[in-house]
Amino acid sequence: MELYRDIDLPEPHIRTIGQMRPVLAKAGCNASGPLYFMYRNLARTAEDREWLKANRIRFDYTVIPPMTLCGEFAKTKGHYHPAAPDGTGYPELYQVLSGRAEYLLQTPDASDVIVVLAGPGEAVLVPPGYGHVTINPADYELCMVNLVSEGFESEYAVYEEFHGAAYYHCTDGWKKNPRYPEVGELKIHNAPEFPEAGIVHGREIYDLIGGDALGYLNHPADYADLFRALK
Repeated sequence: MELYRDIDLPEPHIRTIGQMRPVLAKAGCNASGPLYFMYRNLARTAEDREWLKANRIRFDYTVIPPMTLCGEFAKTKGHYHPAAPDGTGYPELYQVLSGRAEYLLQTPDASDVIVVLAGPGEAVLVPPGYGHVTINPADYELCMVNLVSEGFESEYAVYEEFHGAAYYHCTDGWKKNPRYPEVGELKIHNAPEFPEAGIVHGREIYDLIGGDALGYLNHPADYADLFRALK
């Protein structure tokens, strides 16, 4: 497992296959064991940790090993973000360290479904109002980091109700989840950059800590133009 450079990692939170079974393409899949590993609230220095705490931002690290679960590629459970106090949903910023990632973004009614492809060094901004699942479609480990407001708890209810996202990525292609009443056409594109927000491929998102470029994580309503550019 690749460690995130010079950060000492605590014991991970482990998502098991058993915990994931309700959101898998094959409901009766009998695979078992750990699926992915989450390291939360990380910082390189005491100064960075104080800045993150003062700004109510969390820096996390996640590892998804290569695996298929009864024909479906390994993935995260998927969650939505509630609205911030300003009335706009909280966003989230990811970056791939190694491996390949597919970020499956969807609105709660699944009318808009987007897969954003990202490789090493590339960043993905999840806009307000979109749930997201991260998929490892490769035969090697996916390591990624994220920056997110610590002012909310993840919401899993939609994914649990519909047994996963609007689409499953299986070894024989993308499969529409039949439990959704209606599903938008699947759109797939590469991760865009947003230099005005400090989101530039190859630049570590960790370097945004301590600056003034992460205000949108806690105050998304003030950054409407940025999020319009994502859609």
